[in-house]
Amino acid sequence: MRDDSPVLHRDDPERAPLGGHVKVTREDWLNMARDTLVRGGVAQVKILVLADRMGVSRSSFYWYFRNRQDLLQALLEDWEARNTASVAAQCALPAASITEAVCNFFRCFVDPRRFDSGLDFAVREWARRDETLRARVDAADSARLGAVRTMFAAHGYDEAEADARARILYFMQLGYHALDVREPMADRMARIGPYLTGFTGQTPDPEAVAAFLRDVDALGLA
Repeated sequence: MRDDSPVLHRDDPERAPLGGHVKVTREDWLNMARDTLVRGGVAQVKILVLADRMGVSRSSFYWYFRNRQDLLQALLEDWEARNTASVAAQCALPAASITEAVCNFFRCFVDPRRFDSGLDFAVREWARRDETLRARVDAADSARLGAVRTMFAAHGYDEAEADARARILYFMQLGYHALDVREPMADRMARIGPYLTGFTGQTPDPEAVAAFLRDVDALGLA
């Protein structure tokens, strides 16, 4: 097992000790399933595989889930809560300018606690072979685009321009992760002003940019 595998509840000194004969929690099963999905694809998300990775009997799985399909459904709900809901929430935050609003959107994609890009693309790869899931992914993209479009409209852009700018911003951001662009965060942040100008058509608000850069610095990414 790689060193960056999920830390199980029982191995986390900051978590309360597990009682009785419980060795892993529902959260442990879900975290391990998410990690396995990202690393190996949905075909590897099997009860026995997860049990072996955690060093437990697979019988404990059934304390928390009815079957594998129930686990997969929980994974998709987790993906929607982590990613789609997060994008919508960030876009809906109060903002004094479109610069600040777009910076709020960007905060999703520099903070893995707000948006899990690995999970997002693992789900998209899974959807290539599952038409029902593809419809769910399409609905998620539609919801996210709607949130970004509403964000632009709230700052005075007409319907057509809000829609176009939302698509440019959202699809660029997804493409950035899909291409697995590897560049120092400092280089990426050095372009934030021109990026904002390109995405909004307006001169960036320096206070909003400074606040965003402080947040990135606090994450230790720059």
